[in-house]
Amino acid sequence: MSFAQIVIGPPGSGKSTYCNGCSQFFNAIGRHVQVVNMDPANDRLSYPCSVDIRDFITVEEIMQEQELGPNGGLMYAVESLQASMDLFVLQVKALVQEEKAYVVFDCPGQVELFTHHSSLFKIFKRLEKELNMRFTVVNLIDCYYLTSPSQYISVVLLALRSMLMMDLPQINVFSKIDMVKSYGELPFRLDYYTEVQELEYLLPYIDKESNSVLGKRYSKLTETISELITDFNLVSFEVLCVDDKQSMIHLQSVVDKANGYIFGSSEVGGDTVWAEATRQGATLQNSIDIQERWIDNKEKYDKEAEELEERLRKESEFNDKEVPLTEDDEWESALKDWEEKQGTDFVR
Repeated sequence: MSFAQIVIGPPGSGKSTYCNGCSQFFNAIGRHVQVVNMDPANDRLSYPCSVDIRDFITVEEIMQEQELGPNGGLMYAVESLQASMDLFVLQVKALVQEEKAYVVFDCPGQVELFTHHSSLFKIFKRLEKELNMRFTVVNLIDCYYLTSPSQYISVVLLALRSMLMMDLPQINVFSKIDMVKSYGELPFRLDYYTEVQELEYLLPYIDKESNSVLGKRYSKLTETISELITDFNLVSFEVLCVDDKQSMIHLQSVVDKANGYIFGSSEVGGDTVWAEATRQGATLQNSIDIQERWIDNKEKYDKEAEELEERLRKESEFNDKEVPLTEDDEWESALKDWEEKQGTDFVR
């Protein structure tokens, strides 16, 4: 059995940045990770890519040959991969069976592909069946959408739709959370938005956004959508800052619990470091209120994180150095050995 993450989200939500962060983070803790690029339009990868869909098909070729625009070309490209994906399956199989890799799939940002278009879903279902892979969908959404009540309702509905379409365990995440304070004051605490409860409290703010006749009609539609989301009661969010280690540790522990990775899988390399990190880091992250961490006292926590990082860096550099023993060190060591053998303390 192998494990993987499917990274989805609207354009600009930080998918490639997250995949690059996963590559660095997992390799640092000893988990062997490989990233697969599923976006035929992404020609500037910021991470080492093991399998690239652009080796099979590119949007530029499709647009030229089929006379399609960017969106149509992207959907056609994914459909073409789904129609003839034997070689793609073999390459992914080499990663999970021969290299024993934990795989991260970086998907396109076109929302149609994970809300109502079935090709991407069928590709991952075939991988799940043939390679016995266990997936978790990581749905990234830019925290900027928190600043607009109507847009917030829209992205929550988008998250719900992708959960129903992908039919896989899904973790919804507000990315770039370190930027939320710079966007201005929010009407409610941050945990109100992550828990997605009692959306009716947003309706007065939505009415303020919509002053025109057409806007009032949209306001009524938004109210109906809010009721639909509340009735399902399936959506919640985590928060993420890729550059913050505790934030990454917390999110990865949530993802691992979602796909079962944390419960008894055979590890590669030194992943005992990760087990210890999740025990300590996840507990620490859970004990910190996200409103306190990212808005009320962000500067304080940032400073503490920098100081901790600097201290760990210095300790690591010190431990890597081979410090020669002096005569005093040798004497102290010999004296300690003698005391242990004699079962007594020597009075210095």
